[in-house]
Amino acid sequence: MTNMAMYSAEFFGTLILILLGDGVVANVSLNKSKGEGGGWIVVTAAWGLAVAIAAYTTGWVSGAHLNPAVTVGMAVAGSIDWALVPGYIIFQILGAIVGAFLVYSTFKDHFAATDDPDVKLGVFCTAPAIRNHGRNFITEVIGTAVLVGGIMGINNANNEVGPLSALLAGFLVWVIGLSLGGPTGYAINPARDLGPRIAHAILPIPGKRDSDWSYAHIPVIGPIVGGILGALIYMFFSNMWV
Repeated sequence: MTNMAMYSAEFFGTLILILLGDGVVANVSLNKSKGEGGGWIVVTAAWGLAVAIAAYTTGWVSGAHLNPAVTVGMAVAGSIDWALVPGYIIFQILGAIVGAFLVYSTFKDHFAATDDPDVKLGVFCTAPAIRNHGRNFITEVIGTAVLVGGIMGINNANNEVGPLSALLAGFLVWVIGLSLGGPTGYAINPARDLGPRIAHAILPIPGKRDSDWSYAHIPVIGPIVGGILGALIYMFFSNMWV
């Protein structure tokens, strides 16, 4: 498999992830949508399913990281060559930007019908329920460590899960959202937050606010740190168990 094939798979997989993930947020939060008011369970379930569908679509090509924190964690674990990491991350972010553009195209009339600029921004990127950068950062670190460690555990050869691994990864993202997602909206993925935030800044969304760049480093740096810690912690314990 060529590097460009793997990069393009990460682009397309992340595009699907954001189209379906940001799409559900738009569906439940924008005015006059048939899904308006669907709530947290709907959002978390759809994000989990989005991960699974994107992984089944492109995982056979690139491993379907779809997330710079996963890519860095896998590189720390020795599962991917460090030389591939920059390309993976760039194409993940580009895929997230395009996915966010498609969400806007789908819900354009509903963005126009929605007055609250915070709701419009929330379709694209995360924001904390209580703004405390230190605790918000820790929350993202913990959530992403669970994600990366959980993915490594799911894919451990002893589990013999085979093609179920992508579905189980989706369940993992779902339970992280249900259990740990409330404080920050659980970015747990720098591309998932940064790409759509860039799209929000670029798009001609009527009545939009600023893109909250003062918070943007939290869902980027926090998940990267969490991905590294998750990989290291899982490797430490798994080495004890063999």
